[in-house]
Amino acid sequence: MPISTAPYTRKYAHTKSRGSESGVRCDFCQREVPKYKTFSVTRGFRISDPAVLQQVDRRMIHLMSRRMRACPSCARHRGIVQPGKSIRKKHLH
Repeated sequence: MPISTAPYTRKYAHTKSRGSESGVRCDFCQREVPKYKTFSVTRGFRISDPAVLQQVDRRMIHLMSRRMRACPSCARHRGIVQPGKSIRKKHLH
């Protein structure tokens, strides 16, 4: 039976050659995580009221989205990424 494959490749690519990486805060749990271990998600909101859409300039709508960073545990919990290979393999049997 083949191992299930994820729709992405989880690879932690270091951005610095030496020393400690810069840390960032997870936007969901506020945990301090190295930047290369975070998963970035773009979150925004939709405006469904036509009266508000007429007042807002169309060129400013793209500014209403925000780039958020999630630590690995929050990314797994919120469904941003799938669990690791050993867990996926365990659920196949």
